[in-house]
Amino acid sequence: MRNLSLILGILIFSPLFLLSCAAGDHTETAVPATAIPTSTRQPVAVNTPEPTVTPTGPPTDTPSPTPWPTDELPPTSTPVPSATFTPTPLPRDVEAALQLMDDGYVSPVALVAPDDGTGRLFVADQTGVVYVLDADGKRLPEPLIDVSNKIVQLDVSYDERGLLGIVLHPEFARNGRFYLYYSAPRRPSAPSDWDHTSHLSEFTISTEDPNRADLDSERIIMYVDQPQPNHNGGQIEFGLDGYLYLGLGDGGNWADVGIGHPPEGNGQAMDTLLGSIVRIDVDSDLPYTIPADNPFVGQDGILPEIYAYGFRNPFRFSFDKKGDNALYVGDVGQDFIEEIDQVVRGGNYGWPVREGTTCFNIASVSQPLETCDSQSQAGAEFLAPVIEYGRDVGRSTLGGYVYRGSAIPELYSRYIFLDWVGNQEIAGRKIYYADTNQPADAIWEFYPVPLVMADGGSVPAFYSLSFGEDVENELYLLTTDVYNPVGTSGKVYKIVPID
Repeated sequence: MRNLSLILGILIFSPLFLLSCAAGDHTETAVPATAIPTSTRQPVAVNTPEPTVTPTGPPTDTPSPTPWPTDELPPTSTPVPSATFTPTPLPRDVEAALQLMDDGYVSPVALVAPDDGTGRLFVADQTGVVYVLDADGKRLPEPLIDVSNKIVQLDVSYDERGLLGIVLHPEFARNGRFYLYYSAPRRPSAPSDWDHTSHLSEFTISTEDPNRADLDSERIIMYVDQPQPNHNGGQIEFGLDGYLYLGLGDGGNWADVGIGHPPEGNGQAMDTLLGSIVRIDVDSDLPYTIPADNPFVGQDGILPEIYAYGFRNPFRFSFDKKGDNALYVGDVGQDFIEEIDQVVRGGNYGWPVREGTTCFNIASVSQPLETCDSQSQAGAEFLAPVIEYGRDVGRSTLGGYVYRGSAIPELYSRYIFLDWVGNQEIAGRKIYYADTNQPADAIWEFYPVPLVMADGGSVPAFYSLSFGEDVENELYLLTTDVYNPVGTSGKVYKIVPID
């Protein structure tokens, strides 16, 4: 989505919408509140709640980071056994249907499923409420949690802030822990001319009711000060390594410039978490610790939380946990190209020098430069996306999932994705898929999957907000009829085969 005035004009803003741990011990470096590298400009402050627990052991100075051994691969690179399904030959005429599961939301932005045998779904609304659907798809009268009093007051004309992400701890069925990423009012220590402060917080399920969370259990894991109200990212996910990953946008405005944006842009700055994918360990008494194999641990002037960088607004991403564990990130473009990246440890994905495979032109955002740098000022090569598309497909990518369900075997092992306006302004009534078995460095071809309603009717126009996935790896589509956080037009659909 864009800022409302820009939606009607030049469309230069990106949108709002725009599992067990791996075996083995984790080794990490603790990050106390004072361990953030200093900078001549205001960095994004992280991990600064008042500490309530100190590390055990003898007193030490700031812990020395332990770099990942160069002769070993990090845990995230370890392939996992493939499922027993055998992919069918790449089809060209596959179709799918949408089955309405629930409606009456404002802006449903995320869906997760606890792997605890209950068949429940948790649906997060931008307004700050997480709802529970039982195994029959019926919404329970009381929400799982309501943090609407903790978030900023949303602008009803248009807003990219709010409750943006939810993830369940890999051991949720045992420990009842889950995490929310939401936009809170600007904290006192943030720059006075910045907009708000994002919170990554842990909550636990009530001991009295498994369908209710304890609001007072909040433990703020990380603060991220945001200079503008847009480009907040929002996806949080656990990898098979047991670590938590968070996607953060470049801080907002447009073209990665303005208040809170350095000359090189937050996408390329490494003393800020803005414009990056963060990777942390939340299984400690501290708010979090740093995995020892994070790519920039021990490097001066670089925040060790950074796993990959060079992003504009990575609103949604996913791991192919039942395949090769690849990390796919949908990064919302400025006004020319949308991109989906297959992200690797330490990778730099180019923003704001590049937009997809094109050279970003700040003077004319819809007309790329003919040439530009192929690497950062520090010498890091800009990595190309695996998928990119223009305004004929959409203008704010949501990324997607590698499909590992069984309902539509033609799509098994294919990457399924969609765009915010693909079923509204573009009126496409479709999602897209690409074969993941592609040559290295190739830009993947992709193909449409026409959609109909499960009853055979036509799909109505809507804005797509996100995909979700259940424990059977079937996919859900979250939608709303309007681009602003008002009304009750939000819906949850399940993607099903055509009868």
